[in-house]
Amino acid sequence: MNTRKPLDSLAIGLMLILCLAWSLQQITLKATADDFSPVLQIALRSGIAALLVGLFMMIRRQRLSFADGNWKPGLVVGALFAFEFLLVGEGLRFTSAAHMAVFLYTAPVFAALGLHWLLPDERLAPLQWAGITLAFAGIATAFLLRNPEATGGDLSQILWGDFLAVVAGAAWGATTVVIRTTRLSNMPATQTLLYQLVAAFVLLLPAAFLLGETRFTPSPAIWSSLAFQAVIVCFASYLTWFWLLKHYLASRLGVFSFLTPLLGVVLGAWLLHEEIEPGFLLGALMVLTGIVLVSGYGWIRQLFRGNRKAPESAL
Repeated sequence: MNTRKPLDSLAIGLMLILCLAWSLQQITLKATADDFSPVLQIALRSGIAALLVGLFMMIRRQRLSFADGNWKPGLVVGALFAFEFLLVGEGLRFTSAAHMAVFLYTAPVFAALGLHWLLPDERLAPLQWAGITLAFAGIATAFLLRNPEATGGDLSQILWGDFLAVVAGAAWGATTVVIRTTRLSNMPATQTLLYQLVAAFVLLLPAAFLLGETRFTPSPAIWSSLAFQAVIVCFASYLTWFWLLKHYLASRLGVFSFLTPLLGVVLGAWLLHEEIEPGFLLGALMVLTGIVLVSGYGWIRQLFRGNRKAPESAL
């Protein structure tokens, strides 16, 4: 029996806080990039957050089990998670935080495509296919309708950073597919999160040294950024998100979460003075609309049916 409920004031308030924290993730990484390499910062935040999650599991007496082979898909999602954030860290060297926020959130499109082929219950409806088409058309629009004079930098580098952001979104989508189609779907969320954080720390720390991305100039701003990334983003926000998924309807939460890229664009322009080109803005709106059609299909269908039945109930 499904005991999940529609969003109430508590869920809406928590989602607003989560969306703000997630949108600030790219902003803070970009803002501190000159003094703290994004890849190194992501590696260190993952290690700190892994320790916090491990402590949280100990307090709740949750054991990390390897006997049933969960570690195999755990390694896969851990590697995908590390790859995703390697691309995020590298991409932020070339593109803006706003671009990263939008293109990273193409993940549900890639997840929906993967699940369509692997799970019979996840077959895409015509409206969802339309959303996928619109999202990819939006990516193409954002890439092609660029004014080189308005980008404020090397257009080829910005496009490369945008491409890395889209691939990071695909890696995130692949992570979702692996979790949904393996034993991880029945595991506590804390254990899956721990796999991801440990893998990100173990893989990204040497990657930062191999790439020569080891800038670290300590300052109050740098320490604050690391604390925000580790404690707020990687630990508290992820655990809160998993709690919300357990108690509320996922479709409603999924649609609500797309405030994140919108906030990312607004905050990037406000806090980092990033210029938002008209071509990118048009493409971003197409992408986000397409993602809402894909991820919020169940909610949209329910809303449409409710509106259609309203006149009948009034008679």
